[in-house]
Amino acid sequence: MLVKAKKDRTQVEFLCLEEFIPAEHLLRKIDSAVDFCHIYDFVEDLYCKDNGRPSIDPVVLIKMVLIQHLYGISSLRKLVEEVQMNCAYRWFLGYLMTEQIPHFTTISYAFKHRFNENTIACIFNWILNEINDMGYLDPEVVFVDGTHIKANANIKKVVKKSIPVAAKHYEKQLMDEINKDREEHKKKPFDDTKPPKIEEKIINESTTDPESGVFHKGEHKKCLAYEAHTACDKKGYIVDVHVTAGNVHDSVAFDDLYDKLKENHPEIQTIVADSAYNTPYIAKRLIDDGKDLLVPYRRPMTKQGFFKKYDFSYDEYFDCVVCPNNKVLHYSTTNREGYKEFKSNPNDCKICGFRYKCTESKEFQKQYTVHVWHEYLEQVSDIRYAIKYKDLYAQRKETIERVFADAKEKYAMRYTPYRGLAQVTNWVRLKFACMNLKKLAIHKWRVNSPFCILCTFFKFSTIYSKARLWLRQNRAFSSDCTK
Repeated sequence: MLVKAKKDRTQVEFLCLEEFIPAEHLLRKIDSAVDFCHIYDFVEDLYCKDNGRPSIDPVVLIKMVLIQHLYGISSLRKLVEEVQMNCAYRWFLGYLMTEQIPHFTTISYAFKHRFNENTIACIFNWILNEINDMGYLDPEVVFVDGTHIKANANIKKVVKKSIPVAAKHYEKQLMDEINKDREEHKKKPFDDTKPPKIEEKIINESTTDPESGVFHKGEHKKCLAYEAHTACDKKGYIVDVHVTAGNVHDSVAFDDLYDKLKENHPEIQTIVADSAYNTPYIAKRLIDDGKDLLVPYRRPMTKQGFFKKYDFSYDEYFDCVVCPNNKVLHYSTTNREGYKEFKSNPNDCKICGFRYKCTESKEFQKQYTVHVWHEYLEQVSDIRYAIKYKDLYAQRKETIERVFADAKEKYAMRYTPYRGLAQVTNWVRLKFACMNLKKLAIHKWRVNSPFCILCTFFKFSTIYSKARLWLRQNRAFSSDCTK
């Protein structure tokens, strides 16, 4: 107890870096899971071969950023400090203890000016293809949702700006459907030959990061943010992501995300989402493509004490609506938003005993609306009660919600240090690529580890023993019946 330990810190030793890394270290699992030499194929056109100074290995630069995202390191400056002292990081990069680590400005410059959006997308898709080739990816069912990321901007430094309202992707398709419905009811179709009236809205635009958007929902503090609209499979692998400003609604951004999913993964059959995606256009597009949309039930947003929307019945054959007092609401018109309007007879409503629960109109007239694509919403509602989808929606908390929780708690995705939509998109894609890579490495290591093989052996041995016991009992039961 009284013997003092030696403190000879200047002692020179011969050591092997390989011996210092534990066999079950995460970086060992990642290094054996994929071949990082594929990165050279993505960056070959970005480097000059004939002249110039010798460059730092691009695989080293990308690996350093992967380390940053894997361990949630806040900045590149901090990353270089950690790599200099951590022998596991040096082993993963292929650097000896005496070699100089690349400067953080070199990494920053490479990812800002050289490794463009296409390069980051190639890295993300390469890891996803590795997962698919090994049989871990299952994109038949995809879970979709969005999460907000705080932008690197001050909410107090904003200016009021008037911008035109963005046109909907499906505006022409919806207008054709509206005019068709109006013609069937002998109404004059809307004239589209005139130049459309440009609608404008006032928004708060950041002077620091104009591409971010103001986000405020519920108890959340008002802030400038981006939103990552993400899709993952049943095992939690991120299939794709689309980043927008924080003030873009989930249903608006779904179109761009779905286009990517449809192009890269045509085998998708079911998309599971929350109630924000339960819109007529999304339902129509997915059903027309032969895919199922699974969303939860959304309660009607009606005044307390009044009739709910489901208390009224829409008759498609007679094209009318029947109220809870068995009175008919007749067709009036189809508006530009795509809703068919049905109105009641004021004389019926004036003497109705349920009027106080139905309408507060001074004209004693109830108005009820039905979208021209309502049949698609009905099909989505029927899908919810299918037997094969009974427990599927409950898996959202284990898949897409778990992805967001891990990304923010373990991978430091609550706040982005970058500005601009392009830089934030690359940053998010790299984080999700690291999450996929880590999950792949762990899955592959568990399959190949001796402990996992032993557990699998005992598992099949138990199943075999139970099967033999069942056969013996079944034979005894059949012989008794014969007697």
